[in-house]
Amino acid sequence: MLSSKDRHLLRDLLSSNRFGTFFGVSQQVLDLVWQALTSPTGESVTYISMEIGADLDVFHPVRDKLQQLEITEHPDEAGNRLLQLFLHGPVKIPNYSGGLGILAGDTLKSFADCKIPVVGISLLYRKGYFSQVVDSKIGQVAWASQWEPENTPGLYLLHDPDSPGQPLTIEIPFYDLQGIRFSAHAQLWLKMEINEALDFFVPEILLDYQTALSPDWIQDAAQHLYNSSSEKIKATQRRLLGAGIIPVMEALGLTSRTIHLNEQHGVGVVLSLITQLLQKKYGHQYEKKATDRHILAAAAEVAKRLVFTIHTPVKAGHDRFSASMYEELINPFCRRVLNLLALDENDPSVYNFTAMAMQLNRATNSVSRLHKEVTQKQFPQYAKKITAITNGVHHLTWTSKARAELYDTFPELHNWRKDPSVFARVESLRANNKFRTYFEHAWRTDTKVLADYVNQMLITHRNQCLATWIDPPNYLSYRKEEEAPFKYTTFTLGFARRFSTYKRADLIFEDLDRLAAIITENNWPVNFIYAGKAHPSDEPGKDLIRNILTVQEELYLKSNGLAKLVFIPGYDMHLAKMMVAGSHAWLNSPKRPLEASGTSGMKAALNGVPNVSIMDGWWVEGYHRGQTGWKFGYEDIVSPEHFSEQQSSLLYNEDSDSFYTVFPEMLRLFYDPSLHGQYIDKGIANLTLNYPIFNTHRMAAEYVARYDLDLAPELQQEMEKFRRLYCSDPSF
Repeated sequence: MLSSKDRHLLRDLLSSNRFGTFFGVSQQVLDLVWQALTSPTGESVTYISMEIGADLDVFHPVRDKLQQLEITEHPDEAGNRLLQLFLHGPVKIPNYSGGLGILAGDTLKSFADCKIPVVGISLLYRKGYFSQVVDSKIGQVAWASQWEPENTPGLYLLHDPDSPGQPLTIEIPFYDLQGIRFSAHAQLWLKMEINEALDFFVPEILLDYQTALSPDWIQDAAQHLYNSSSEKIKATQRRLLGAGIIPVMEALGLTSRTIHLNEQHGVGVVLSLITQLLQKKYGHQYEKKATDRHILAAAAEVAKRLVFTIHTPVKAGHDRFSASMYEELINPFCRRVLNLLALDENDPSVYNFTAMAMQLNRATNSVSRLHKEVTQKQFPQYAKKITAITNGVHHLTWTSKARAELYDTFPELHNWRKDPSVFARVESLRANNKFRTYFEHAWRTDTKVLADYVNQMLITHRNQCLATWIDPPNYLSYRKEEEAPFKYTTFTLGFARRFSTYKRADLIFEDLDRLAAIITENNWPVNFIYAGKAHPSDEPGKDLIRNILTVQEELYLKSNGLAKLVFIPGYDMHLAKMMVAGSHAWLNSPKRPLEASGTSGMKAALNGVPNVSIMDGWWVEGYHRGQTGWKFGYEDIVSPEHFSEQQSSLLYNEDSDSFYTVFPEMLRLFYDPSLHGQYIDKGIANLTLNYPIFNTHRMAAEYVARYDLDLAPELQQEMEKFRRLYCSDPSF
């Protein structure tokens, strides 16, 4: 039987507007957010990303509140269905592939925490990215992800207020080779990124093109994230995002005067905005009346609304498509606009959409200080406008339960959930024996969780091979004499990210004899735990996964069983959180300077886990002269010849040699009782030096400055406090 207090709370968790009924926030909060996003002042931001990662098994504030209060039912039938979904529904939303999407989700969560009026727009992929199966002989096998947005908590199909019972839809024009117009139709889903206090949220609008009115090939293009089955499919997917932005804003009454493009995927919005301006000025004859000069003037005006973040220096991340292909996608006038704004300066038969996005904005930023330098050299014509905002991570998402309980225990860290800057006070706890003891205990707890997971996985894989065609990917699954080979007391090195050649996942296994000698000569056991996906069409990336599988047995035997290497299939946010908290050190081994930022190491740092990394991306800023971890590899000046991703230029010999020099020092600090305190010091230093900086609250505050939002004085003051934590770019 529900108490009156619970009934009151549940009433406050149910809200509605003309687009639907929602669970998790009060009517007052829904109205407040919607009013801010539809205000005539336009003091809000529309945040565009091809992918958004926000799985509910790593951050689920509504469910946590219900469980905390032991609420299991709702008196209203519709409310009860939603409540049961939040308590027992699926927790995976496979609308992301990796870093870019997870960063987008983290960013939107921090905007919600900080109560910044932002709306996210992305696509809804009915078959997600892909589910990963790994076989010892075949390597990675990609399966379509299976999920149902209709049965996912916090995801709502919006209703058309003018057509009761019908979904809210938008229409995107396409053209065939004969110039005949046809349409793609998307229904709109809303996902709420609700903050921990349940008193604010950021809506994500997801465009779902799986409707009967959309042609089959359009539906096919929109089913899988980063579908690269053809160049036309890739270009179509980008168009479905970019061309959908303004129709979404109009359908929902969104008035943001700032549109934030993350990568160039959504830059097609420029075509819509230019067309709007010219149509307003010249009427329906705008296509004939507008000269090239008029188009360029309109583009300059449109640029004032755009903020652009470039997330990678790697060529595969920059969209270049044949100009002739667009005869099948857009009308002649839009092609005329692209011919003025997007032609590649080195190949006029190609549209370069990264260069177009770089040109058309009022603010451009890279995602770390070093990445700024790299981007300026890649795009020298825009060097003066490129600034840096170093990435961060959402601290409430990535701090483990054991670490969170530790932080809750000490009054010095009071209010850490709302204010990550309080971790600067950890310096005063460095010599506190109680804190050090609790810190080590939380670390052991998380390492045991990870070790237990790996041990159970090895057994599960061994048993599965009897019932399926899949051979266990890990050598240790075949060694039945070791039922639990992974010990939580053993030094554990973690590595998890996208498998791409420049990230060099197999770098430290370049010389197995030398690596094994380091381990055996000192009798230092080591667990190497790897995870990550390669894009299904990235054969060199899939080869890297096979390399990790291949070296396992040889490394085990050469080290007399002291070195145990495993690969965990099915990498996702839940596994990432377990790994960054349970490792004793986090490995990052890209070729400098091709890692724009990287965020997995930040997630480790938030749990007090040191990094061992190439001096690339964020680690250049997070290393702090060795107080927070170790560096290895090339770290000299960066010039254009270092941007090559060719195998011969990847510096395997040089950088692995450097790692083998550093690795014994790490193990000695960990295993020598007289030195172990220094290892703990490095962990604690991450809390003091990196936690206050590499979080998305600070990052969001820096973006708010680029957005030039007119915020309430108290909110502006809060953002300034976070900005004072760190300045990514002193020149800004």
